[in-house]
Amino acid sequence: MTPEERHMARVASVGCIVCLAILGRSWVPATVHHCFDSSDRSDFLTIPLCYEHHQGANGFHRLGERTFNLRYKTSERRLLGLTLHQMELRRGP
Repeated sequence: MTPEERHMARVASVGCIVCLAILGRSWVPATVHHCFDSSDRSDFLTIPLCYEHHQGANGFHRLGERTFNLRYKTSERRLLGLTLHQMELRRGP
């Protein structure tokens, strides 16, 4: 497994960051969403989103970035920070 694949697996293991950190729900399975401009994509700049918040009716790819951010009062940058924080908490001391 490459370092990128290991990182993305760790990101996905956090569970949907919108469900967890924005909506206060419990852990929901997630896949990774690449943040920022897709022409300059990095596997290290990813966040975990469940199907509904990634590709579903209320998802980033269906709503578009602007509407998604307005609906959830967030941004990819904020969600990335929340994801990194959750990963650090899971890593422990």
